[in-house]
Amino acid sequence: MSRIGRKPVTVPAGVKVQVNASTRVIDVQGPKGKLSFTHRPEVKVTYSDADKAIVCDMDPAIVDLGTNRATWGTTRSVLSGMVEGVNKGYESKLEIVGVGWGARLQGKKLVLALGFANQIELAVPAGVNVNINGTIVEISGPDKQAVGAFASQIRSQRKPEPYNGKGVKYVDEVIQRKQGKAFGS
Repeated sequence: MSRIGRKPVTVPAGVKVQVNASTRVIDVQGPKGKLSFTHRPEVKVTYSDADKAIVCDMDPAIVDLGTNRATWGTTRSVLSGMVEGVNKGYESKLEIVGVGWGARLQGKKLVLALGFANQIELAVPAGVNVNINGTIVEISGPDKQAVGAFASQIRSQRKPEPYNGKGVKYVDEVIQRKQGKAFGS
């Protein structure tokens, strides 16, 4: 039995859940937005209005076949993240470190000046909000995967380097600094 998959996902007040068993689509709607997920056919997902909980279940005969146990736990984890995302939302903060480097919003595009000859333009995905406060880029939204993927895409444009500390880094990330070459004797 999957330890994670067995746990029910509690649904807070203000969040609506719809489970369509025939198409395997689960819709979760809350104050921060609406998310949808199609689960694997091996997993059975049910929602109880009385308990305000989503329950993931699997036939005991097929639990140990292949990756079914992992699929069961992953389905429950994704549903838990969706419920938390539409209720509270997710946020990621990046810091741009470098003289003359920065970011600005231009419509639905994020324009980054990272010390290259040309500026880098990244399209902001649907459902993701971007705010810029000086050198801090704040990414937020209900979808955990979309927020994390866009933050990772921004960071990959100029990863922080260990000698001068320049680059795009997460706010809580610690860069291990290196000394560099010593000249003279």
